[in-house]
Amino acid sequence: MHISVFGTGYVGLVAGACLADVGHQVTCMDVNAERIDQLKGGEVPIFEPGLSTIVAHNVAAGRLRFTADAAQAVADGELLFIAVGTPPDEDGSADLRYVLEVARTIGQHMDSYKLVIDKSTVPVGTAEKVHAAISDALEQRGASLAFDVCSNPEFMKEGAAIDDFTRGARIIVGTESERVKAHMQECYAPYNRNHEKLMFMSVRAAELTKYAANAMLATKISFMNEIANLAERLEVDVEDVRRGIGSDPRIGYHFIYPGCGYGGSCFPKDVQALERAARQLGYTPELLSAVESVNLRQKQTLFTKLQDNLGSLSGKTIAVWGLAFKPNTDDMREAPSRTLMEALWQAGAKVQAFDPEAMAECRRIYGERDDLMLAGDRIQAVKGADALVICTEWKEFRSVDFAWLADQLAEKVVIDGRNLYTPSAVEEAGLRYIGVGRRSYENSHERSHH
Repeated sequence: MHISVFGTGYVGLVAGACLADVGHQVTCMDVNAERIDQLKGGEVPIFEPGLSTIVAHNVAAGRLRFTADAAQAVADGELLFIAVGTPPDEDGSADLRYVLEVARTIGQHMDSYKLVIDKSTVPVGTAEKVHAAISDALEQRGASLAFDVCSNPEFMKEGAAIDDFTRGARIIVGTESERVKAHMQECYAPYNRNHEKLMFMSVRAAELTKYAANAMLATKISFMNEIANLAERLEVDVEDVRRGIGSDPRIGYHFIYPGCGYGGSCFPKDVQALERAARQLGYTPELLSAVESVNLRQKQTLFTKLQDNLGSLSGKTIAVWGLAFKPNTDDMREAPSRTLMEALWQAGAKVQAFDPEAMAECRRIYGERDDLMLAGDRIQAVKGADALVICTEWKEFRSVDFAWLADQLAEKVVIDGRNLYTPSAVEEAGLRYIGVGRRSYENSHERSHH
């Protein structure tokens, strides 16, 4: 099939590359000419495991091309995916400016039937707005052309996006039209071999499903963080509790890891957008509001724990391992590391940070500053630091020689924001271990002696 994808961010670029990889002819369009030049030069501007290989392979095979020319992209594809950003507006609701811009562009340039597919995460009712925008543009041209709009939300995790696109649990399409169903079945046939993954439903149900899925996962994280905060006060190890409840198949082990709060481009934005949408409908979404406020509070905990253990942070040097909001990505949007570093700078502390992928992104966000040293590796990050904070659970932070670490850290404090380590192992090396909802073994021993 001839497919065009508008937007070459995480969603658009992965979708375009994967669709080309199964034999479709794909044109990826972006208004960011610099990004298109990078892609044409064989450079993939985001880090996503396996993506650059697939892009290079399909460009070489002639199935994948890049353009900054919107008219070209509209002409190239019969299926037009809209995969541009929907950033939060001032009030937290999703900003549809870019989505509707693409819709208008399609209406201005189309000269035959087009199936327009909303891939971006958009509020319920957006497909109707997209339909109206295309109709208006056609009317202004005095053109009468058939087109359809359907919703096909993405369910891709950054860091595992290719796997999720090619082997995801479901492919959801919101449409009532038989013509659209036939097109979408053909489009996704290569991914639908083993069992029927395509689920058809109304457009609005598809739009709501995407938000509901992300809000549910965010809820599990916030719930577990709430339990961790209780566990700390009750001197219980939340890891025991996590295993205890995870073994119940109705609960399961996924997304019940406590930590320093969720970040990224989806959960914070989507929970907020769903919450604002509910309020606009006159419904008070109490659970969603709580999920959001628990998460904001959780992102402060790393700083609070440092303060509790070091006293004044002015003039202190803090090592930070992990900047991306999660492993296998260089995305720092809404990352807990940012909340922490900004609070540390405010308090007069210096940060020595290392992340396997997000160093350039960190430099782009914060520029050169005297109180930020971007280290070449995890070893350099802890040299001469007072304390270490772990913000991201990258594999390479999992095994550490704690005796060596104790030699490096002046104040011998480790704040494990992702519960990577066994507290007793860290404490045996003479370090003070502070996790999320973990009890400290040195304290519990002292108590049992008295």
